[in-house]
Amino acid sequence: MTNTLTRGVRVIVAPRYVPEQSEPSRSHYLFSYQVTIRNDGDETVQLLSRHWIITNGEGKTEEVRGLGVIGFQPKLEPGEQFQYTSGCPLTTPVGTMHGSYQMVTDGGDNFDALIEPFRLAVPRVLN
Repeated sequence: MTNTLTRGVRVIVAPRYVPEQSEPSRSHYLFSYQVTIRNDGDETVQLLSRHWIITNGEGKTEEVRGLGVIGFQPKLEPGEQFQYTSGCPLTTPVGTMHGSYQMVTDGGDNFDALIEPFRLAVPRVLN
C-alpha cells in the first residue's frame, strides 16, 4: 500500500492479485488496485486526467494516459474523498506502477498529485 500527499491531495493505493482472472500458464496475471483520493487541503480540487507508468518484472514499461478515472473527473471539496477500483494485467508475476493525477484548483492552478510506486506481485513469489 502507498500513501502520497501532494499539495493537500492524498492518494492511497492498495493493490491485490486476482487469481481467479489470471492464467499463469499463459503468462497472464491480473492485479486490481483500490485508489482513495482524499482532499486533505483547504482548497477545492478537481481531477482532470491520469498518467500511469507500469513496469513488468522484465523491465518493460508501458505508459497510460487518459481523461479522468473510470469515466469520472471528481471534484473534491476539502475533506471529501473519491474511491475507485481498477485493474492492470501483466505478463510477469511481479511488476510496479506509479504515476500522477493532473489536478486543478478552483482558482485555476494546475498541479500533479503524485502516486508513489507500488508493487504488483503474486503472493509468495517474492521472499
